[in-house]
Amino acid sequence: MTQPIEGDEFFEPDKKAVSIYRALAHSLVGLEGVEVVVSKSQVAFRARRGFAYAWAPKHLMKSDVPVVVSIALREELHSSRFKEVAHPSPSTWMHHLELRLMKEVDAELIAWIKRAYQEAR
Repeated sequence: MTQPIEGDEFFEPDKKAVSIYRALAHSLVGLEGVEVVVSKSQVAFRARRGFAYAWAPKHLMKSDVPVVVSIALREELHSSRFKEVAHPSPSTWMHHLELRLMKEVDAELIAWIKRAYQEAR
């Protein structure tokens, strides 16, 4: 098992969810100025403002999805990987992806999140 990373406790005791979260968070916690904020409903990654959020649907509803990541961007991206895209404010598009396997935390996903990080700085 890899070293603990801030936010692990949110996804415990689901070992699969913890592993997926670690794969995701590992690429983000080392970025300059990134703060990890754990609340009752999610783990937020923040720079000047929030840019990515990891959460467990089973905390809110019956679901077999271990982790959902929501990415805040200034414009809508189009990909079949997104479960849902919402437009909660004039300057924000929220892109929601269901993560069932560690391999889904890939270069494409990390690139989207790093784009959101750059926009949030």
